[in-house]
Amino acid sequence: MAPTRATRREGAFRNVRKTLKFLHTVGAIGYAGAAAALLVLHAQLPDPEDLERFATLRMAMGAVAERILLPSIALVLVSGLLAMAFNRAFHNAGWVWLKLIFGVLVFEGTLVSVQAPMQRAALQAEAALAGDVPVAELSAPLGPEWGSLWVVLLLAIFNVVLGVWRPRGRRRGVRGDAAG
Repeated sequence: MAPTRATRREGAFRNVRKTLKFLHTVGAIGYAGAAAALLVLHAQLPDPEDLERFATLRMAMGAVAERILLPSIALVLVSGLLAMAFNRAFHNAGWVWLKLIFGVLVFEGTLVSVQAPMQRAALQAEAALAGDVPVAELSAPLGPEWGSLWVVLLLAIFNVVLGVWRPRGRRRGVRGDAAG
């Protein structure tokens, strides 16, 4: 027997959900890897007086934030939103809505508290290397940047745990399989 139209459509939706789950997972891995790399680079930052090394690390951090961290979190957010749209089981699942809220918090926190300051610091370090900015201006406090990076990383880890654990509400037995 040939597959029915409904069977073909369900197979197509299943493929879309699996693709979205794959993209969501890849994005989460990229985000966690970039955040870990930024933590390691941040811990290696010398005093700004060692201008060449300081600027090199700052520019590397800016590149990681721009080319890996930001695209990864965008991929996680977009694939998660699409997974919610394509999987009916997610429409009424409270844990999914909680994941969405925390996903948006991670995205905003990444943009405002991590990516933007790292880009500014990289540009400022590059300008200092060129002699356009005094080294004294590079000694901005690093604590808030370090703390922000840990906060968004912990929120992202919480989001992964929430996706794996998938707490059950009142409606037992409803389980989606898209972006987890």
